[in-house]
Amino acid sequence: MSLTVPVGSDHQLARLLQIGIVLEEVVEARATKHAQVSEEIDPAVREMLEEAAEESADHRRRLEALIDELDAETVAFEEIETLVEAQYESDDEFDGVLYDQLCNEETAYKFYDDLIEAVEASDVAFGVERDRLLETLSAIREEEADGVEEVTALMESGQ
Repeated sequence: MSLTVPVGSDHQLARLLQIGIVLEEVVEARATKHAQVSEEIDPAVREMLEEAAEESADHRRRLEALIDELDAETVAFEEIETLVEAQYESDDEFDGVLYDQLCNEETAYKFYDDLIEAVEASDVAFGVERDRLLETLSAIREEEADGVEEVTALMESGQ
């Protein structure tokens, strides 16, 4: 996903933050499913998946708090949740737990990286304070980067 233009309004920012919420829902749903379905999973991998799910829930709450400050119409969270569940709850075709988690973490990292760049390139005054917005997004991006590193380390250790 690439954001090639500056964010131009609260409405656009709200939609982009909702995409972040969807990404976090995907990471949480898949990590939770992997941790619950795979009985023979290594304890270190299970712990990483459980932590990833908790982190994604925290990211969602932080993004929702930003959206609440914006003067923009949004899609109801229940609709987003239903879409994510319909897409990922029935999907049992995984290439591997760690590979799947790595793809999810990398996708989220890239999204936040692009979103930060698009916000920084914008000269619009948002309904949420710009420094707080960028600080929140940067913190989430760094946590996603840490997730990529953790999954990579587990893959390299042969888990």
